[in-house]
Amino acid sequence: VQLQASGGGLVQAGGSLRLSCVASRAISSVFNPSTLGWFRQAPGKERELVATMTSRGTINYADSVKGRFSISRDNAKKTVYLQMNNLRPEDTAVYYCNVHIVPLARHYWGQGTQVTVSS
Repeated sequence: VQLQASGGGLVQAGGSLRLSCVASRAISSVFNPSTLGWFRQAPGKERELVATMTSRGTINYADSVKGRFSISRDNAKKTVYLQMNNLRPEDTAVYYCNVHIVPLARHYWGQGTQVTVSS
């Protein structure tokens, strides 16, 4: 497994969760210069972008999570985080971390972590 995601779970609406995704040694050398991201896929829906962060710190959020979610990275720990606050039932999905090596147009995906928000 090249990316190990964790931190998902069951939470009530309005609650918070923090997702983490650690890169393995196999891709640690490409972690720092890569664009990192979180995507999610709800049942019956296509995978969608949640947030991305370039190596220079440029951040992009889906409109649905702006003001509630925050992406960050720790290059020394080869880890990307997603802080999710004020969660809503519609945030329920499997969340996937992603490492995008832009010059090579290559993506690495984590195994996914389930987030369930109850109303």
